Amino acid sequence: MKKSKLFGGLVLTASLFLAACGNGGTTADSSAAESSSSVAAEPTTVKIGLVSESAVEIWEAVAVRLEDENIDLEIVKFTDYNQPNIALDNGELDLNAFQHVAFLENYNANNDADLTPIGFTFVSPLGIYSNKYTEYSEIQDGDTIAIPNDVTNGGRALLLLQAIDLITLDNATGTTPTVSDIIENPKNLNIEELDAAQLPRSLEDAGAAVINTNFAVDAGLVPTEDALYLDTDNIQNVLDIYKNVVAARAEDVDNEVYKKVVAAYQTEETKALIAETTANTDIPAWD
Repeated sequence: MKKSKLFGGLVLTASLFLAACGNGGTTADSSAAESSSSVAAEPTTVKIGLVSESAVEIWEAVAVRLEDENIDLEIVKFTDYNQPNIALDNGELDLNAFQHVAFLENYNANNDADLTPIGFTFVSPLGIYSNKYTEYSEIQDGDTIAIPNDVTNGGRALLLLQAIDLITLDNATGTTPTVSDIIENPKNLNIEELDAAQLPRSLEDAGAAVINTNFAVDAGLVPTEDALYLDTDNIQNVLDIYKNVVAARAEDVDNEVYKKVVAAYQTEETKALIAETTANTDIPAWD
């Protein structure tokens, strides 16, 4: 009888022990599952480099939409065109969105880089502005005209000056002419090359300046109202190489997360914001 009670007690104890182990195992498995779920729920961070305030406003709205995709878009703002490609190339950024194809190709060629467009954003006009004149035909003999000092925007600025008959360029120069390619300058204009971000300030002294839209808007100018001429006034003459893009490193062109970033940008909401932030100046390019 005592043995029977002892055996029963051992069985009961063993059962309680197994039950306890079973409960403990379930708790551990649940904790592991919860931990795994928690890790899976962590958003993917994507760092994107921008230059202008208007671009930041647009991409902040994109960032909100990307939250539904579990993507945390981190915006990094730069003050000039020189740094965003360097930062993307060396891995400090995942993407950037500030430049057209021509500027990107020039950077790659000069830096042995392989940055690659993964989606179009917009076409931004280049405009000529002046605090002294209300028509470009009023520009005087010997005036200083300030233009961007980088090869691609500088070349585009010279093509603009040619389009309004202020200079004539050597036809052999193609899409990236330089000041040395000017073959006719009837008004003896002094072409001064400056960092693009400094061009709005040059209006205090120069007769006129050819300014990128983002810097013009940041300086309080309204391109469609204040520019003496925009090169998109003749949009058929604006080459595809002047379409702005989202750029990534070549090895990331098929990155599914980055594709979602582009898709979140290329929306009707973005079109509306482009119109609002640039006073209907920039033209969406992805259609």
